[in-house]
Amino acid sequence: MIELTRLNDQSFTLNALYIEQIQAFPDTTITLTNGKKLVVKESEIEVVQKVEGFYKKVGLTAVFKNEELDQEDR
Repeated sequence: MIELTRLNDQSFTLNALYIEQIQAFPDTTITLTNGKKLVVKESEIEVVQKVEGFYKKVGLTAVFKNEELDQEDR
């Protein structure tokens, strides 16, 4: 879970596993796997750093590293 801030300064917690895409339009827009879009105050880089920290915390970074290596071998 990562903590983010809506444009109206409300903080909320998001399960980072449901993030499909992060874009800056210039506001940072997060698209979830269900198609819902969230606009947050944090920059795209900040969100990515929070997601990476979450993945490390729950032990998912090794899984993604192995998938990247597998794709490079193709």
